[in-house]
Amino acid sequence: MAGTSSTAEKAAHVSEHNRAMAEEIAHLKRARNAVILAHNYQRPEVQDVADFVGDSLELARKAAQVQSADVIVFCGVHFMAETAKIINPGRTVLLPERTAGCPLADTIDAATLVEWKRRYPEAAVVCYVNSSAAVKAESDACCTSANARKVVDSLPQHQIIFVPDRNLGHFVSRHTSKQVFLYPGACTTHVRLTANDVLKARNMYPNAPVVVHPECEPEVVDIADAVLSTSQMLRYVQESAADLFLVGTEAGILHRMQAENPGKTFYVLSRALLCPNMKQTHLKSVLMALQENRYEIELDEDVRLRAKRALDRMLELV
Repeated sequence: MAGTSSTAEKAAHVSEHNRAMAEEIAHLKRARNAVILAHNYQRPEVQDVADFVGDSLELARKAAQVQSADVIVFCGVHFMAETAKIINPGRTVLLPERTAGCPLADTIDAATLVEWKRRYPEAAVVCYVNSSAAVKAESDACCTSANARKVVDSLPQHQIIFVPDRNLGHFVSRHTSKQVFLYPGACTTHVRLTANDVLKARNMYPNAPVVVHPECEPEVVDIADAVLSTSQMLRYVQESAADLFLVGTEAGILHRMQAENPGKTFYVLSRALLCPNMKQTHLKSVLMALQENRYEIELDEDVRLRAKRALDRMLELV
């Protein structure tokens, strides 16, 4: 019993500490005229202090709609904060954790993309938003997992270079008549989910819908009931008559799913579905960002302008 009491006391202390930090964050946010954006994969307590929580497309749209704020605190990874800066050059954009990068975005750089463009000179480049500003600047259009097919089909070219996620590109290639050349990048978190993980979960919960992200491997996508971006997943579980779901994306999404659907139950399909980069940001990170201007995103103006053209094409199709 002593151990149980100690654990409960520790949990209460952490909760009180987080509450105090959340209050200080709210105070500093008002003082600095800041807005906090957070990705669906962020820690629950970080999501709870954000003004808006969403997927990459929703956050890009929200960043484009920021009108009165002087400061944008982006709780996510580096390419997301860059995207906000591309859209808001006159505002201060802060990434609370400097080393919160994206292994998928790191699989390609601008020089490599230029080589691919030479290899396929007739092809348009569709760049997944999970990429650097420099890669976006070499692209014809950006996309997210929510609108990738729409973006590909909107371009006049029959040939498409799709970078950097091979699995999202493969998923799109199944639903378009265009010829898609796939760059071999992948999300190190989503590829951990295996078909065997799905089959095991299905054996335990045979009536539960399986919803997975298109960054998962094709053999996982093939046996899912629905293949959706995180924003689409949230709508799906809300509208479904089912009361139990098996979820194949980063585990952070379960916090919002449960909050929005208190009468339903959600299980992540694998314990390996945790992104260490997304989990770098804590409440203290957000607090320090507002207190000390950590860490400001800066971009070369030529790169920013060229990247913005690709992003604008994506946002026009929303």
